[in-house]
Amino acid sequence: MIFAQSAVALCMALPILGNVPPHESAVPWSQSAAANSEASAIAEFMERLDLYVALHKKIENALPKLSTEATPEEIDKNQRAFAQLLAEARKTAKVGDVFTPPMQVVARRLMERLFANSASRRQLRDSVMDDNPSPASITLAVNARYPDDVPLSTMPPEVLKGLPTLPEELEYRFVGETLILLDPHAHVIVDYVTRALPR
Repeated sequence: MIFAQSAVALCMALPILGNVPPHESAVPWSQSAAANSEASAIAEFMERLDLYVALHKKIENALPKLSTEATPEEIDKNQRAFAQLLAEARKTAKVGDVFTPPMQVVARRLMERLFANSASRRQLRDSVMDDNPSPASITLAVNARYPDDVPLSTMPPEVLKGLPTLPEELEYRFVGETLILLDPHAHVIVDYVTRALPR
């Protein structure tokens, strides 16, 4: 009798189980949790980018406007003033404030995934290393100025597509294997992720 009741209960449950969407039952919980964690880290990263851009615009708008005939010296002076004001406003900033620790993990994972799926991993890495400056030539620090005489690394379209899209006020660049977040208007390093370029 007990067996019969159990069988009836199982039969009643089967239609319910059968209504579970295939994609929900096919995705392991661990993969779903990892995807949610990654999405959460990227969302926080984007929020922190928005905060930085708001500060960038506030300071930029407070600076004297350069004329279309401004000399290189005037442009350089304006840029350095911009960088100094940003540094003062972010004097407590440190590594991980924008590229949070979870986002650092995600950035490395995104790059590893991109290079793993590339038809020519070595060729893609070589293109990133083109004009890639030596870490010894740059002070890798938040708010540090990117030297005028040091070239900027090439950023292939495939690499940029593999990372979250940045607002126009910021750029991704590599210094060695470190991925930096560069403010090209002020020529300063906003934040960075070490060991981001797969070997």
